[in-house]
Amino acid sequence: MMKIKNSKAGIVFITILLFFLCGCFSGKMKRYEDEKFLFGTYIKIIVYSTSKKEAKKNIEIGFQEIERVENKFNSKVSGSIIESLNTSKKREILLDPEGLYMFKKIDDIYKLTKYKYDITINPLLEVWGFFSSKESENIPTTLEIEAAKELVGFEKVSVKNGLLKLNGNVKELDTGSFLKGYALEMAKKKMIEAGVTKAFLTSVSSITTIGVKPSDVPWKVGIQNPNISKEILGYVTLDGESMGISGDYQTLVEINGKKYHHIIDKNTGYPILDKKMVVIVGDDGFMVDLLSTGLFLMGKEEVESYIKDNKKFKILVVWKNMSISKSKNFELNSLKN
Repeated sequence: MMKIKNSKAGIVFITILLFFLCGCFSGKMKRYEDEKFLFGTYIKIIVYSTSKKEAKKNIEIGFQEIERVENKFNSKVSGSIIESLNTSKKREILLDPEGLYMFKKIDDIYKLTKYKYDITINPLLEVWGFFSSKESENIPTTLEIEAAKELVGFEKVSVKNGLLKLNGNVKELDTGSFLKGYALEMAKKKMIEAGVTKAFLTSVSSITTIGVKPSDVPWKVGIQNPNISKEILGYVTLDGESMGISGDYQTLVEINGKKYHHIIDKNTGYPILDKKMVVIVGDDGFMVDLLSTGLFLMGKEEVESYIKDNKKFKILVVWKNMSISKSKNFELNSLKN
């Protein structure tokens, strides 16, 4: 009966393990951090620097870039490019080179997943109650789901001569599945340009790093057990890499005592049932965010085939029965190590 949206138990599914080794830091580098509420969550930036003034300045450079991306592209921000597209009568908007790059990558993942990754999915999320404050006692009917499916379809979205257009009866675009990863990646680039050599940026489900900690100690990130929020499956190490995670416990609605998550199969209209979590590690925060959702939506044979053939990303998939599939290059370290 009660509805849960973005529950803390679901959102906090990564525990960041910052292991401090006594006496191991060289030079005079110190740890500085700050956090801001952006994209509907708290984003934290940690920087190691010999200067507090420089560290604070560089942290602010990161936040300014994240804010720029949010204000420009977030579909939930009034006046953004995507919000303007969704609400305009013409249902079209001219993209700049940054926008063109973004939608090229989105289209790549759309095709990779055989059209399952779809950023027009909102009508199905809406019919399940993810955008409503009202309580619901029943799951959507078949008729409601079929009506919502008619308003979904990235194939109805076109980009020609720089013009992004919503065609047919597709309702709107949603940037929630990828934009935080893109924003952190852009912030990382700005901070590197400013001279930052050691930093950690996290929005919980999206993480990116610059270099490693002092004394060449890699960043260690604990991966939460998707079934038990206080347990850790293990940890991964990051060296200038980014990580994107999609899970069936991040954003939930509860209907008649049963929880339903937000990663919806657009063909059935129901949440994906065969997976608990997908973790992707790679050099690009934007791509790992796209892929973590994309692989979550793909079938088991497709996922395992991609894991086998992939040489660019580190991949871990936790299936419904808690069995794990992972690429050979993905090292899930035990906390006992």
